[in-house]
Amino acid sequence: MKRPVFFLSLLLVADVQGASVTPGDSIYQLPLTLTTQDNQRRGLDLYSGKVTLVTMFYASCPNVCPLLVSTLQQIDRQLSPERRQQMRVLLVSIDPKRDTPAALAELAAAHHLDLSRWSVTQTSAAEVRQLAAVLGIQYRELPDENFNHSSVITLLDRQGRIVGRTSILGRIEPEFLKQLKSALQAGK
Repeated sequence: MKRPVFFLSLLLVADVQGASVTPGDSIYQLPLTLTTQDNQRRGLDLYSGKVTLVTMFYASCPNVCPLLVSTLQQIDRQLSPERRQQMRVLLVSIDPKRDTPAALAELAAAHHLDLSRWSVTQTSAAEVRQLAAVLGIQYRELPDENFNHSSVITLLDRQGRIVGRTSILGRIEPEFLKQLKSALQAGK
């Protein structure tokens, strides 16, 4: 799978604690600090050891982001309860100004997210840019404070390496579901 050049150059200069145990192509090399919906500060590697679906969104989005969350829930429901317990979902806001922990908690409650396996998070604007570049997500703030952004769900293996991506929303892409099940099967 083709990785953004920015990501590869970032890994060459990254000096991250624990980097020797994290694969060189893992996004967990990024030294990001996420704040969760329950106001906990965690590293990007909060789900290290678990297969993870990660995407970027913003809580006040009127259109695409609710569909993005719904698609993640559809994917989640396609898994057996045992497989579901092996998978995590990480949502990272592109709107750190407005997406406070309280706003993120409200979104999680409105969508009935299982917060034992899902985290709704925000980080600084600079770190949003870093993660978006690595995930291949483009975004820009509009004058009305909404955002134009690409909607991509990225599949990470247990070590944080990108092993699949989909931008299909509203239905499940069969190939992506196959990649997810394969990642869940690997390394059990």
